[in-house]
Amino acid sequence: MPATDTTTPTAVRPRGWWFDAVLVALFVALTVALASGHLLKLDQSVADWADAHQPAATHWTARVLNYLGQGGEVLLPVSTMLTAWLVWRVRSVRPLIVVAYAYLLTYLTIGPLKVWISRAAPHSAQPTKVELFNHLLPAGEYRIGYPSGHVANTLVWYTVIVVLVNGLLRAYAKAPLGPKAQALLRGLPPAIVFGTTTYLAFHWITDSVAGLLLGLVLTRLLARVRWDDLRLPRMRGWERPAGLCGSHPPDARARRPPASPA
Repeated sequence: MPATDTTTPTAVRPRGWWFDAVLVALFVALTVALASGHLLKLDQSVADWADAHQPAATHWTARVLNYLGQGGEVLLPVSTMLTAWLVWRVRSVRPLIVVAYAYLLTYLTIGPLKVWISRAAPHSAQPTKVELFNHLLPAGEYRIGYPSGHVANTLVWYTVIVVLVNGLLRAYAKAPLGPKAQALLRGLPPAIVFGTTTYLAFHWITDSVAGLLLGLVLTRLLARVRWDDLRLPRMRGWERPAGLCGSHPPDARARRPPASPA
């Protein structure tokens, strides 16, 4: 049997929307608990432990691994290169839609939540740094810690990278990544970023948990889209399927008319 394609709606596990509702409810419950003063001691204790256990080798290893979740330095450049390659290979605009959708999802959710909830970083000098809805932080103080954009973006963009890599493999008549490889690519970087972001005190541990919950919701929204079935206007063939949802794309080059004799 062919490997299950985890970029299709049938691969969303558990199926249905109930699990999405559970994730959202957990995110809301965590936020309310923190805003009410619960779990703040846990955040501080984890941050204090991390600060007390920072040998140079571990610290710099964590700094390097944390780049797996850096949007400007890693995630967006890699996604852009894969998108350009796939667009060129299959002569279709559909890979651009994947990236645009992911960008809008993250831009319209993670950013506004960070600004609204307003939380400082663990290394802030402010006495109220661990609190949420801390809108009295002084000007210039970092205040967009909750939820962790590192964790949420890593979940979203490695899902995009899997979609694009599978599209490229199909474009070259190769088998897509198997379920284990896809799970590894989608799961290992977020796990590493979760751990390193908390260890380096870029975020409180509950920031990372909130980013995980939000990121899982966004990745499930991505996984439900049938990219090759979206209705697009005619674009001189550039609206053709791109092999993003389980089938090999048509070979655009094979259909080119032969060059006129000189």
